Amino acid sequence: MNYINFNGKIAEAQTAVIGADNRGLRYGDGLFETIKYKNNELILIDEHFSRLWKGMQLLKFDIPKLFTPDSLQQQILQLAKKNKHTAARIRLSVIRGNGGLYDAVNLSPVFIIQSWPIADDAAMLNENGLQLCIYPDAKKSTDSFCNIKHNNYLPYLMGALYAKHQQCNDAIILNDHSRVCDSTIANIFLIKDGSIFTPSLAEGCVAGIMRKFILQELLLLEYTVTETAITIDDLLDADEIFLSNSMYNIRWVAALEEKRFTNNTSKKIFDSLSKTKPLVFC
Repeated sequence: MNYINFNGKIAEAQTAVIGADNRGLRYGDGLFETIKYKNNELILIDEHFSRLWKGMQLLKFDIPKLFTPDSLQQQILQLAKKNKHTAARIRLSVIRGNGGLYDAVNLSPVFIIQSWPIADDAAMLNENGLQLCIYPDAKKSTDSFCNIKHNNYLPYLMGALYAKHQQCNDAIILNDHSRVCDSTIANIFLIKDGSIFTPSLAEGCVAGIMRKFILQELLLLEYTVTETAITIDDLLDADEIFLSNSMYNIRWVAALEEKRFTNNTSKKIFDSLSKTKPLVFC
């Protein structure tokens, strides 16, 4: 049996915990973090909480004094133990309570913690490269909220459905300038002539925790790294493409539409980080 944590109380995973008046359900009024748990540790947890708190402040939550990173961390660890996980994907959702657009009961956070087991080797570099496609039907806005993981997730949701229909592993999401933003579940990097490029935060991508970590480590490994605007043509002209997120670290891309890619540098980066940062790259 699997369990969740709703506002500090453990309940069976199938328990109904919110009503029809909930603003998170009505309007997507909230945000979330996806965190890797392994061997009783939450990977890069300080960075996750930093992004979460920035997001709550941006969305104008009233944050109670007792609602702290330390208290949430203990509740996450308690749930992982209750669910008997050794390696897990944690989803921490923070939503507003009940009310309409102008008559919210209050602006305080309501939280839900969920956990699902993941394989111990989930973060290994993929043997077979990913097949990507480009989602054409929605563009992500480059607004003040674009870098946080908020619950207004429709372009990503529809992009994932599109990828499934196209028999692709993932779909690239474009921004409102028709440039590359990210994928439905990851940040995106390209490699050209030994240099590495990734969409800047101004291009609308989620401010990924693993993205930030990889950028920092690539500079230490003395790679040339540029955060910039990237077009579809730039991707198709790349030597390699890889994706990153907090669950699988790095996955290399074998093809975008009809273009094929290698993975020589991507594999070197993965191997280097696995050796130098084993607690994170696990």
